[in-house]
Amino acid sequence: MNSFQFLVAVTASLGGLLFGYECGVMNVVLVMDAFRIFFKFHNWNGDALDENGKKIKNDTQEKWYRDLKEADNKAMLEGVITSSFVLGALCGALMATYLGEKFGRQRTIMIGACIFTCGAIIQGLSARTWIMIAIGRLITGLSIGCNGVLCPTYISEVAPAKIRGTLSSCYQLMTTFGIIVAAIINSIVWYYTNIKPEGLGKPRSNIWEEVPNFEWRFALLFQVVPGLGLAILMSFLPKSPRWLCSKDRDEEAAEVLAKLNATSTSDSVVQEELKAIQEDVAATRAAGSSSVGELFSPVIRRRTFITFLMQLFQQWTGINVIMYYQSQIYGEIGFTKFMSTVVLPIINNFVNFISTFPGMWGIERLGRKTLLIIGSLMMMVFHISTWAFSTQTYRGKMWQYFAVASIFLMVFSFAWTWGPVPWVYQAEVFPLRVRVKGSAVGTVSNFLNNWIIAFVGPALMKAWSTKTFLLFAAACLLAWIYSQFYVIESKGLNLEEMDAKMAGKA
Repeated sequence: MNSFQFLVAVTASLGGLLFGYECGVMNVVLVMDAFRIFFKFHNWNGDALDENGKKIKNDTQEKWYRDLKEADNKAMLEGVITSSFVLGALCGALMATYLGEKFGRQRTIMIGACIFTCGAIIQGLSARTWIMIAIGRLITGLSIGCNGVLCPTYISEVAPAKIRGTLSSCYQLMTTFGIIVAAIINSIVWYYTNIKPEGLGKPRSNIWEEVPNFEWRFALLFQVVPGLGLAILMSFLPKSPRWLCSKDRDEEAAEVLAKLNATSTSDSVVQEELKAIQEDVAATRAAGSSSVGELFSPVIRRRTFITFLMQLFQQWTGINVIMYYQSQIYGEIGFTKFMSTVVLPIINNFVNFISTFPGMWGIERLGRKTLLIIGSLMMMVFHISTWAFSTQTYRGKMWQYFAVASIFLMVFSFAWTWGPVPWVYQAEVFPLRVRVKGSAVGTVSNFLNNWIIAFVGPALMKAWSTKTFLLFAAACLLAWIYSQFYVIESKGLNLEEMDAKMAGKA
C-alpha cells in the first residue's frame, strides 16, 4: 500500500466520522438541562440537587445541579428526536443506489457531506418545537445513510485485494473516533454549563422558562466542521476506477489505477487490474441492466440475505442503545451525574475507538466469519453479566463498577468484531452490476433496525431497566447461530474471485 491509497481510504472514511459524531453528540445533548427544558422533556421549578444528585435537605448543603422534573411524554419525544436521524439514514441508503450509479461514488459522497452540513445547521438553530430538530436530524440522516453505502464501496474499489478489509475497516474506525470526539467536546461543554448554574434554589414562577441554550446549540452546530471538511477533501480524490469503466471511461480508469499504484498507465499491474475490471464490466453488460429483483436471483440471493441479516444482528446486539443512552444507563446503575455524563462515556468511547484496531488486524488474519462467531459469544456473556451485576448494586459501589466494566467489555467485543465486519462484507461480496444495490440492502437493514432500537430504547429502559440487556443477550445467541451456520467466508479474495465463490463456481 502506498501513501496515496492510504490517503484516499482515510479521507473517504471521514464519512464514518460524521456518523460517529452524530451518534456521540446525542448521548450528551439528551442530558443537557437546557436541551431538556427547551424541548419540554423536563421542567424546573428552581430546586437543586447535591453533588451526588440527591435532593437538598437544608440550606447549608452545597447546591450542584438543577432538580428537573420529567414530563410524561419524555420517553416518546426522546425516541422520536433520536430515531428521526436513523429514519433519514434509511431513506439515504435507498437514494444511494440511484445516485451512486448515476453520478459516481466520489461525487455522491460530496453531495452527502453538503446535505449533512445543512441538517446540522437546522438542528443547531432549531425553534422550540421537536418537529424542527427532528427534521434537521432526518436531513443529516439522509447524508449518513447515503455515505454509509458509498464510502465502504468506494474504498473497496480503490484498495488492493490483500488489504481491502483493513482499509475498509477505516470507516468503522472513523465512526468510533467521531463518537469519542463528540464525547470529549460535549462533556467539556456540559461540565461548564450544567454544574452549579445560576438560579439554583431560587423559585421560578414559570417552570417551563428557558435557560441559556448555548450548550446544545454549539454541540449540534459543531457538526458543520466535519461536514464541510469531508466535502472539500473529497473534491481532491479520484473517481472509482470500476465506476469509470462502467461508464466507458477506460482511459480515466487507467490513470486512476496508475496513480493509486504510484506507477505509469503502461505498467503491468495497472493493465492487469484494468483488464480484470473491463472483463467484469463486459460480463455485466452481457447479462443486461441490473434491477433490485436480481438481488434475489439464485446466483445472488444468498449474499443478499447474509448481508441483510448481518446488519440486522449488528443492531440487535444492543450497541446503539448503549451509545445513544449510556449516560442514562450509568445513572440507572447508580453513578453520579458527573460520572454518568463525563467520565464513564469518555472511557467507554475510548474503549470503542481503541478496540477497532484489533479488528483491522483480525479481519484479514482471522477472517470475517471467525470474528462474527467470537464477537457474538463474547457479547452474549457480557450482556448477561451486566444484568447480573446491576441487580446487586444495592450492596455497594463495587457491584456498580462490575456492571460498568461489563458494559465496557461488551463494547470491546463489538468494536473489533461486529463493528467493522458487516461494512467490509457488504462492500465486497456483490458483483459490480448490483454492488451499490446490494450494499444498500445491508445499509437499509442497518438503519431500519437502528431506527427501531433508537425509538423503543427509552421505553425499554424505562419499563425493563437493566433487564433490557437480557433481550440483547438472546439476540447475540441468534447472531452466533447465524454466523456459525449461514455466513460464507470472503477473506483474501479479489472482487472478481468473490463473484465466482458466491455463485458456486469455485
